[in-house]
Amino acid sequence: MRWLACRLNNIVTGAVLLFFVPGLALSQYGAPDGEWHTWGGDHGFTRYSALDQIDASNVANLQLAWRWRALPLGDRPDSNLKATPLMVDGVLYAPSGQHQVVALDAATGREIWRYTPDPARVAERGLGLGSRSLAYWRDGDDARIFHNTLDGRLLAIDARTGLADPAFGDNGSVMLREGLFPDGSDADSVGSSSPPAIVGDVVVAQVVGTITAPNMEATPGHIRGYDVRTGDLVWRFNTIPQPGEPGHDSWQGDSWRYTGNTGVWSMMSVDTETGYIYLPVEAGSNDFYGGHRHGDNLFSQSLVCLDGRTGELVWHYQLTHHGLWDYDPPAAPILGDIVVDGRRIKTVTQLTKQGMSFVFDRITGEPVWPIEERPVPPSEVPGERASPTQPFPTLPEPYLSQGFHEEELIDFTPALRSEAVEIASRYVRGPMYTPPTPLREGGTQGTWVNPGYQGGSNWNGAAFDPDSGNMFVPLRNAPMVAALLTPDPSRTNWQYLRAPSVFIQGPRGLPITRPPWSLITATDMNRGQHIWSRSIGPASDHIRNHPDLQGLDLDFDSMGHPMIRPSPLVTSTLLFLAEAGHLSGDPGGPMFRAYDKSTGEVVAEIELPAKATGAPMTYFHKGYQYIVIAVATAEHPAELVALALPGAATDAASGPAAPTPVEAAGPDNSTGDVGVALTEEEHARAAQLFGRLCAGCHGEQGQGVTGGSAPTLAHSRNPIHNRNIIERGGVEMPAFALQLNVADMDILSRYVSVLSAAGNPARR
Repeated sequence: MRWLACRLNNIVTGAVLLFFVPGLALSQYGAPDGEWHTWGGDHGFTRYSALDQIDASNVANLQLAWRWRALPLGDRPDSNLKATPLMVDGVLYAPSGQHQVVALDAATGREIWRYTPDPARVAERGLGLGSRSLAYWRDGDDARIFHNTLDGRLLAIDARTGLADPAFGDNGSVMLREGLFPDGSDADSVGSSSPPAIVGDVVVAQVVGTITAPNMEATPGHIRGYDVRTGDLVWRFNTIPQPGEPGHDSWQGDSWRYTGNTGVWSMMSVDTETGYIYLPVEAGSNDFYGGHRHGDNLFSQSLVCLDGRTGELVWHYQLTHHGLWDYDPPAAPILGDIVVDGRRIKTVTQLTKQGMSFVFDRITGEPVWPIEERPVPPSEVPGERASPTQPFPTLPEPYLSQGFHEEELIDFTPALRSEAVEIASRYVRGPMYTPPTPLREGGTQGTWVNPGYQGGSNWNGAAFDPDSGNMFVPLRNAPMVAALLTPDPSRTNWQYLRAPSVFIQGPRGLPITRPPWSLITATDMNRGQHIWSRSIGPASDHIRNHPDLQGLDLDFDSMGHPMIRPSPLVTSTLLFLAEAGHLSGDPGGPMFRAYDKSTGEVVAEIELPAKATGAPMTYFHKGYQYIVIAVATAEHPAELVALALPGAATDAASGPAAPTPVEAAGPDNSTGDVGVALTEEEHARAAQLFGRLCAGCHGEQGQGVTGGSAPTLAHSRNPIHNRNIIERGGVEMPAFALQLNVADMDILSRYVSVLSAAGNPARR
């Protein structure tokens, strides 16, 4: 069954009417008491605060109140801080550095304590992505911070002292790789960039195995709940059902034994009244080929509701059957109340990369509006059995165009349109859910995927206003390629490999589609109707100054920055949104805007010291409302900056980021004693490899691609770090160990170091 529920009512099929009900907002929704307790403010991830000191009349007066410099990532500065702090009792808590946690004074940003785990790290999984936040638990005077680390530990820290909790696990640490498999065996390596969730006295931890599994036999992402005081395992939920468990028959053959992933890499939300936890479960390995895992593959790419106290399944809904497009549900499910046909419904809303939102009664799993199973194209790839249908919600309507439509290609001039049509002809095109196709020498170069599998929506999520029932959804409009490679059978037992993630570049360095390239849309969730939509910022300077666009009388101010997906913050008075916030921190600009919630009109623009890289939060402390957000670029080391009205500023607000007492780290990303010199022959070979495998995302000389999503390589001087990334891959990068031999990976890692050490990658 594609939809399994323990408490299942009839699907709503009647007419939808709106009735205004005063006092719709309940105490469960929104950040409590002027504080900020989770990445999303509350356990339902509304990203809403009732604070109103900052309003339309004074928001333009916001100024820097304090700044805090992020901890270094080993031997290099952090250039991509993703952390959103928590705030409780006048103290901010944030992850930073190498699996570390800091507590900061909410009025000044000065460090109160710093926790460094011992050992500093237990596995090498890279530090480029960064942890998004932490979890907080309190029982009377007892308070703990929980950190689900990138290297696979669940850490428990005393919130008042900053010391490890000796009663939790092994001196404050539980190794999440241990006992991950249902038979009790250990995984090789796991990690997470998202915080755990708290359900009463249970801390629920999600894990991600190898991002790009080298073989079909891969690490699964089963979910487990631990006792907050002892670290003892309380329950486990197998995201790949074992024999006798619901959904087991959706994994045909023995695929349930060896398939990996199918975990949760984003945030999980909790209904604090019922104790239910909502899991956005990712796809099974690998993302673009499923010939080894026939069937619908529950609970992959599903919204799963569990009783967070026991781990028992309550209901689930699969959002993508037998996933082939990396269309994981990417954002934290959003909890709220809406009124449909005069009936108040406690809802959970799941945004998708496909530009859709699925809305359910969060108690029963019943869709609020009908969801239709519609036919989709079959696969032409040998051994693949794509699902014949996929689910489409009838309301709200899609936020973005879906699939390929030639009329949506860039058309500023006839020449640009002609070139865009020619570029599009290089790919297999069709409606959304057209399956991935192989790279063909002299032929098509994969399948056009729109919305791209990096969103649409992504982990930046949305904000929900419980007073009005309106949801605010930032989106990115950028098609991508889903392509397959035929591997060397001596390196892997995959029949097909996922090719590198590539955004489809348009003619002459411009986007391939018409603007807006980023937008935010407001939806009345009581009616399932969009009420306004606008671009996020203007076009980038590269586009505004492009020689082929001069004299055309174009509205650059309404185009939106390409490739950005910032996180929103909504208060009782305003909507806030930065102009950047992508994985790499590169695209976009430094502007932070306040919008009128009802119209989308810009109320104020505040320039940040650098581009936003994290999601904003707000709190009230000592008479002032603060807004805190992470900023960074490759040239500007990461920091947290706090905005407030005049009068709240401290000495730490002036000049560069306030100094932090950190250990000496040596030169930024220094190479130490590791030699990087290349012979003439090695240099030629490495340049060839770089041009074939890396330049499409990072630029021909590592300088980045205009409008692209990959970072520059200006701070990639450490060849050991480079080798780890090249070998294992990353969030948007395949593991090249499946394509390159040891010698090639070695010279490529040193070549990247040489480019970076030149000071300007484009100079080499």
